[in-house]
Amino acid sequence: MSLDLQSLEKIPRHVALIMDGNGRWAQQRGLSRIEGHKEGAQSVRAVLRAAAQAGVEFITVYAFSTENWKRPPAEIDGLMKLLVHSLNEYEQELHDNNIRLRVMGQFEKLPLPVRMRLQKTIDATAHYTDHTFVIALSYGSRMEIANAAKQIAEKVKAGEMKLKEIDEQTITDHLYLPDVPDPELMIRTSGELRLSNFLLWQLSYAEFYITNDYWPDFREEQFFHALEAFNGRDRRYGGVKKK
Repeated sequence: MSLDLQSLEKIPRHVALIMDGNGRWAQQRGLSRIEGHKEGAQSVRAVLRAAAQAGVEFITVYAFSTENWKRPPAEIDGLMKLLVHSLNEYEQELHDNNIRLRVMGQFEKLPLPVRMRLQKTIDATAHYTDHTFVIALSYGSRMEIANAAKQIAEKVKAGEMKLKEIDEQTITDHLYLPDVPDPELMIRTSGELRLSNFLLWQLSYAEFYITNDYWPDFREEQFFHALEAFNGRDRRYGGVKKK
């Protein structure tokens, strides 16, 4: 690592990642798409280690979207098996680094063995407070916001809430993980310039970092470079740059 973390004045509390390019990485090497996903799992491990070293408290990865259910059944099955395998093989690293696992999305749509394995790790790491690793699974931001709106409407209908009481915080309080702070930095690999229905509400004031690296090539060094770029951003939140 060429970057001195001590030189950074600003470290994002929460970093969100869109992990793009596993398939293209594999195709360039004559490998199957699932082999690209397997190598991408190693990048997740690397980023978690780097985040813990840098002092980042929250990491959220976009692992499987609601739209990903449209992929070929064989690829979906391979991804679900890879998730279980990764938990079996690398859960100890979560314990070693005091990392809490959480999941956001339509948990009930995941296959039962996957839900059971995830819940086991969620329960086993629930007491950790140093770092939190959030996996977005069967996740879509528009669905998340729509569900929040339904919950609020039901409370108004039941007389539990008044219409005039609804504000931005009300929406936030009804999202999947309302206690998780909004990401300050969003990283997307493979050079794509879109959000792909990811954290549309939460990313309102996040800094974006786009890299042409495919996700399997994104490791500790690349993560630290993203932190360095964030450190150089002037975050004004709609205000005027200070002289």
